[in-house]
Amino acid sequence: MTLQYQVPDMTCGHCVKTITGAVTAAVPGATVEADVASHRVTVSGTNDHTAVEAAIRDAGYSPITA
Repeated sequence: MTLQYQVPDMTCGHCVKTITGAVTAAVPGATVEADVASHRVTVSGTNDHTAVEAAIRDAGYSPITA
């Protein structure tokens, strides 16, 4: 399963690294792709949207289900 989020406050490479680290720590085995230009985060390998959204929020960002 693939989950997609808009993260409007993801604005730089540091944001990408922070979000990627948070999601992979919360959901081991998940693959995270983030595109700063479109503010889109795609998470593959899980269907646990609650854990993914919580990880992004805990990292200080605002995920919106895309």
